[in-house]
Amino acid sequence: MTRSSRNGAPARAVVADKREAILRAAVKVFARKGFFNSKVADIAAEAGIADGTVYLYFKGKEDVLHSIFDRAMAEFITEGKKELALLEKPADKLRRIAELHLERLGADRDLAVVFQVELRGSTKFMEEFSAAGFAEYLEIIQKTIEDGQRSGDFREDIKPVLAAKIIYGSLDEMVTNWILSKRPYPLAPLAYEVVKLFYGGLLRK
Repeated sequence: MTRSSRNGAPARAVVADKREAILRAAVKVFARKGFFNSKVADIAAEAGIADGTVYLYFKGKEDVLHSIFDRAMAEFITEGKKELALLEKPADKLRRIAELHLERLGADRDLAVVFQVELRGSTKFMEEFSAAGFAEYLEIIQKTIEDGQRSGDFREDIKPVLAAKIIYGSLDEMVTNWILSKRPYPLAPLAYEVVKLFYGGLLRK
């Protein structure tokens, strides 16, 4: 028996791969059929596994939906923190946050549909998600704004928590319009337009 076998490393890798395959399949199924119209059997079929295998990793399709959100937010936050650590100016950081938001969802339409439509299917889900990774995401935006205020780059008479929600809401609306549009177009470039409007406003100076 090899050392890796004794410590369970291969087994953990198999579990991670199977779990990831189920989540990828679920994103496709939920985007295509809708969460409430989907069954665990649909996810299993898409993943090429038996129905019962899904229950070895998840309690049910609600747990799968939660896990999709948790995984996506964790990856986004981890990637975002690494990217922001390379930048110094708060304005550049805020712009990069907007770019990453639209780049990530723009690269995976199925995931965007799940985020924009299926995750909002009930108040219960929204309450749970707002208390999870979403809060940490907003906190990153808020902290960036606060840093800009301390450095003198941003106005001090703006409430950071409100500004963070406005920025997120603008990006969120861009994604929603993108998935509903019958005309395909690149989503990521809209990050510049959102930040430009946020920084400059509408009034001529």
